[in-house]
Amino acid sequence: MYEHLVIFKFNTNITPTKQQELLDQLLAFRGRIPGILDISAGINVTEETENIHDYTLGLRVTFEDLSSLRSYGPHPVHQKFVESLDGILENVVVVDYPKV
Repeated sequence: MYEHLVIFKFNTNITPTKQQELLDQLLAFRGRIPGILDISAGINVTEETENIHDYTLGLRVTFEDLSSLRSYGPHPVHQKFVESLDGILENVVVVDYPKV
């Protein structure tokens, strides 16, 4: 199994409604992209304000294997999500690792 972690930093053009739409899109990956075993995502509510650095949305996806993780990026559902970030994404951090 592989874990895929992503945190998103949006620019000032994003509204709370748009953030919720993006969250809904991410959660809809389950059952639509092969190889996803588990997925969770949410709006950042940490009280550690000194560590937020304006990152407001987090994603964790568990894939059954490395092949599934590699197939995820070019999958049309994922690509549609990536397109929806145009003009609102300032930065993104991605971490992938084998789950032990």
